Amino acid sequence: MIYDVGVKRVNKVLKTGRKYLSWVQNSVLEGELTPATFTALKIEVNKIIKDDYDSVIFYVWRTERYTSREIMGKEKGGASIFV
Repeated sequence: MIYDVGVKRVNKVLKTGRKYLSWVQNSVLEGELTPATFTALKIEVNKIIKDDYDSVIFYVWRTERYTSREIMGKEKGGASIFV
């Protein structure tokens, strides 16, 4: 999950996202979710954001087999691969 939201909503979106995902770096969280928890996350985030101003992007991979992660510079956050 990647988000760009108004300053007043940043902490709320981060706190909500961290209930389901692991923080990676500024405005970026990642993790593995069941369809039900993914739906719950989207519902909670939708209640916080303003549709005409904020942006939240979810990247969904069908399998880990075709994903990789390469970090340049300082690694931030906790998880090294999907939780």
